[in-house]
Amino acid sequence: MSRTVAVARMQLINKWTYIGWPLTILAASFLMSIAIFALIPVTEGKNGGGSQAPLWYFLVLGIQSMTLVFPFSQGLSISRRAFYLGTLGLFSLIALGMTALYLIGGAIEKATTGWGVYGYFFNIPWVTEGPWYSTAAFFFVVMMFMFIVGFWFATIFKRWGTTGTLISTLGTGLVLIGLAALATLAEWWGYVGNWFAQQSPLSISGWTALLCVVLAAGSYATLRRATP
Repeated sequence: MSRTVAVARMQLINKWTYIGWPLTILAASFLMSIAIFALIPVTEGKNGGGSQAPLWYFLVLGIQSMTLVFPFSQGLSISRRAFYLGTLGLFSLIALGMTALYLIGGAIEKATTGWGVYGYFFNIPWVTEGPWYSTAAFFFVVMMFMFIVGFWFATIFKRWGTTGTLISTLGTGLVLIGLAALATLAEWWGYVGNWFAQQSPLSISGWTALLCVVLAAGSYATLRRATP
């Protein structure tokens, strides 16, 4: 446990990268979105996609947490298991904190009728229309999904280099294209659309959480043989 906590503290040596930048991106995208909302002369609800910006940054955090800190941790003889658990635990807390900010911002947004300009940054159609715990689960799981994907691709780079990263990226793309082609040929798109239409933010969070477990297991298996 002490090693795991040490890894989390090691990651936080550069607090600006892991805490400062996510907050900066959130604040910048929020202010720009509100400015745009204020320029639109209507009194109806206005929504934008600026709130997604910090979520995408978690992909970058996953990559940086592996490439910047992993070699240093191995120099200190920290086990790969401790590095993995410490890193994943830290970013779970960061994702939890960001989720709390989204919930608080959404509550203030509703109370002020869209910050006085009818602009809704934190309240996203469909995502935030359910109970608060459904919204919280959605934001938290999406952040963790982005982080784990970035972490795994960085781990693949450490394990197999540029060639392995290129092959895995192209392979992922080919699998997705193959599934789309199969759905088209088998005329499954109607069933796929109906299935998504029946899902709620909470159920989508559950399916994504299961996917995160699979990706996390794969990233750990790759990390066990990765070289600094």
